[in-house]
Amino acid sequence: MVEPMSVEGYDALIEEFKYLLEVEKPKVAHEKLVAAALGDRSENADYQAAKEKLRFIDKRLFYLNKMIQNAKVIDPSLHSHERVSFGSSVHLLDLDSDEVEVYTLCGVLESEIENGLISVHSPLAKAMLGKEVGDDFKIKLPNGVKEYEIEAIEYKNIYSLKKNIRTKDDFSFH
Repeated sequence: MVEPMSVEGYDALIEEFKYLLEVEKPKVAHEKLVAAALGDRSENADYQAAKEKLRFIDKRLFYLNKMIQNAKVIDPSLHSHERVSFGSSVHLLDLDSDEVEVYTLCGVLESEIENGLISVHSPLAKAMLGKEVGDDFKIKLPNGVKEYEIEAIEYKNIYSLKKNIRTKDDFSFH
């Protein structure tokens, strides 16, 4: 499946992949070798812990590699956002409560629902794609059907809206 993501999202993906492959995995492999040299591996907690860390790192590398292979890098600043598309920040009027909700469509690894960043694969995003200001639509949610009207569509940089940007400390397996 194609995974749309912003330029910054792709760069962060590559940064994590390279860090795990070039720094974290060799470090943990060395820890495993040192622990193995201490004796009986079946009762060696340090050896078992390092082995488990390597397993987690390999799983994460496999996942990241798959995401990189399926990545479709999109620069949303180049789009007009007259219609809802990747990178659009959409102001929705909930027609039942008259409350305005704002969501920005982004890649799955960039999403932070608590900050209004939703994956383009989410049902709400799929329902909005291609719509323009003034359009209304219904979406079936677990707690019933909601009806929205699109009040505004604008562009805001996805990474300027993120609150949970992962760093190298987050890439490590402690």
